[in-house]
Amino acid sequence: MAMAFAGFHRRLGRRLFFAAPFALAAGVVVAQGAAPKFGRSSLVIETGGRQLKFEIDLATNDAERAYGLMFREKLGPYEGMLFDFYQEAPVSFWMKNTLIPLDMIFIAADGTIRHIHSNAVPLSTDSIPSQFPVRGVLEINGGSAKLLGIKVGDKVRNAIFGNAV
Repeated sequence: MAMAFAGFHRRLGRRLFFAAPFALAAGVVVAQGAAPKFGRSSLVIETGGRQLKFEIDLATNDAERAYGLMFREKLGPYEGMLFDFYQEAPVSFWMKNTLIPLDMIFIAADGTIRHIHSNAVPLSTDSIPSQFPVRGVLEINGGSAKLLGIKVGDKVRNAIFGNAV
């Protein structure tokens, strides 16, 4: 009996030794949280007589909104993520686990841009408030709003605002 018990520990020890890297990798995935399967859409921002089209991921539930753009290493020049809160409310964001600078465009229920926070600092835990009740928030590459001439008062057109083009 003692012999079998000792052999069991030896075999178990080997299994744990070889399984440790896989367990560690799984722990990292759990710590990062598996990325949700975001829906995709497009939206148009009307600014200065132009229409700027963006391809976006949609964050429409708590899990998607909590994960957001965390751990992404890049966004294309006309890509982003639209967070839908379903009703106007004050909201606040942070950049924890977000690796790239972002512009946060805070949007009223009718699609009007109410506030823009430019170049949010990657990995920061500082709170970034909407300043006004908003229905949605569009995150795009940091500095893009200024570069493209997007400003407060411009219109965002997408189905969540009931004004899709």
